[in-house]
Amino acid sequence: MTGIPTVDLTAARSGDAAARLATGREIDRICRETGFFSIVGHGVDLSVMATLRDTAKDFFARPLAEKLRAVHPVPGTPRGYIALGVEALAYGNAVATPPDLKEYYHFGRETWPAAPYYTSAEGQRYFRPNLWPAEPPGFAKAAAAYYAAMEALTLDMMRIAALGLGIDEHFFDDKIDRHITAMRLNHYPEQTTPPVPGQLRAGTHTDYGLLTILNGEDVPGGLQVQTRGGDWLDVATKPENFVVNIGDLLMRWTNDRWVSNPHRVVNPPEEAARTRRLSIAFFHHPNYDALIECIAPPGEARYAPVLSGAYRDEKYRQTRLSQQEQAQ
Repeated sequence: MTGIPTVDLTAARSGDAAARLATGREIDRICRETGFFSIVGHGVDLSVMATLRDTAKDFFARPLAEKLRAVHPVPGTPRGYIALGVEALAYGNAVATPPDLKEYYHFGRETWPAAPYYTSAEGQRYFRPNLWPAEPPGFAKAAAAYYAAMEALTLDMMRIAALGLGIDEHFFDDKIDRHITAMRLNHYPEQTTPPVPGQLRAGTHTDYGLLTILNGEDVPGGLQVQTRGGDWLDVATKPENFVVNIGDLLMRWTNDRWVSNPHRVVNPPEEAARTRRLSIAFFHHPNYDALIECIAPPGEARYAPVLSGAYRDEKYRQTRLSQQEQAQ
């Protein structure tokens, strides 16, 4: 392989049953080899994508002292601004590395119903108020519009995925209708000093949930994915398209039929060290109380059942460096 495949969703989005089944089978074929593919014909308004990109770039270009005012007052809360040196994603796959060379903004859905699922003590662990800076204006509005567009896209993607897996098209519906998806605006700043050995913009890791929908930029120092055979492929991330990858929970759900590939964000070459990069990631994650059980014949399951929320909590705990580690 020289790159990841591209799937055109145009025909599937038309509602034609045969086209949806054909697209599902195409995704099934791809995800048996590598759980990464690009999508075109996705139907998302390009202005929604561009507005959030421009707003995020405005925020990250501001002085550090101003950005730090958007750090959540409760340490460890996955909301607001996270500065350089706080996270090492490779820890989630039990690999110790220096901190990743990125800063990011973390947020979830903006509003939710006044129902116990959301407002109970358990629900409040996942449905937390977002934290927005005073500037730039319109940050929350741009993020909410993008989040809503991704909700619609991922619902359709999961239904197409079910068709590809040979199960009922609506199998996932009641397991993702109150999802706990988080989003990150990842900013990889210019590198004014050389990285230390083993340090990347984002260390080798797998994602935790069902699907990740990524919108990025084609600039030096980008995304790479590792195939089942161990080769690393560069992933083109055109700003008008999306890159989709399978997460750990969907790999478990399919009993390893689909692969959650290790991936990383590499450093730019020395001559392009001052190149910045922005990526927008929607980490689609099931309802926190969804039980992830392998779709497999009796006795052939490779994984024990796990609750969606508990799995994500453990991964967050593993990847957030302690204060002592951040100081090293």
